[in-house]
Amino acid sequence: AKRSRQEKGKEKGKEKGEQKPRPRRQPLMSKPVDDVYLTWLYRRPSYELEQAVGMLKRFQELDFTHPKQFVYINVFLDMALQKKKKVDPFSSAVTLPHRFTDEVKKVLVFTENEQEAEVAREHGAAIVGGVELIKWILEDEIQADFYVAVPAIIPKLIPLRNKLRQKYPSTRRNSLGSDIPKMLQFFRECHEYKVEGESVIKTRIARLDMPTEHIIANLKAIIHDICTFKPANLDPIVQRLVIRSSTSEGLLLNLDGILPQVEKVEGKEEENETDEDQQKPVQESVST
Repeated sequence: AKRSRQEKGKEKGKEKGEQKPRPRRQPLMSKPVDDVYLTWLYRRPSYELEQAVGMLKRFQELDFTHPKQFVYINVFLDMALQKKKKVDPFSSAVTLPHRFTDEVKKVLVFTENEQEAEVAREHGAAIVGGVELIKWILEDEIQADFYVAVPAIIPKLIPLRNKLRQKYPSTRRNSLGSDIPKMLQFFRECHEYKVEGESVIKTRIARLDMPTEHIIANLKAIIHDICTFKPANLDPIVQRLVIRSSTSEGLLLNLDGILPQVEKVEGKEEENETDEDQQKPVQESVST
């Protein structure tokens, strides 16, 4: 009987323990005082972009690592839209101000016009053809890094929509148009990136031995392209940005001055001056 009373008391104690609220976690402190500290007790420091690039270069000198190693960024995204909708995972290609590899992409051009086909070959197209290529692409006999097409043939390429998916020629990706030389120059030399999982982009942007201003220009070109996938009047799609080299730790960046400022200003103007914005296109349409 004594044991049973003790067991009942323990059970009641457990029940009471489960009902107790969990202690609140103390807020993280801002900056450590000493050189040695527990990192999980403090907020992760953020750095200005130019400062962070300088730190990466300094790390390479201190560690005696390869000076021409790649520089990477990890971009953490907010894909939320209005009414519980989300931005679908996407991929894109952008022309960087400063190329850091000699790699040339393999581009396939869809056209049935012989003159356009000849122009495509002269400007470096790897494969040129018409509807006869559909069968070989579906059977994986022909593959390319990018697929571009002229408007006249696009209705015949519908069987490839599910096969090529995001690489299917479209005006949104600048892979559908009449200027074949321009499309070929872009896709043969462009930099491609994509969303991994649901909300992270991991991509190379430069080499560490490049001038700091070139690394910064390449990073901003990619970030500005990413920001086009979400309306400017919503929260920025880029939430966190980390930069690192092949052998260094990741450095959290301060987003001020990196995200496109013009879009934020336009968003405020749309909220405060909607009447004026609506009148401008009306006046233009009347004058035309």
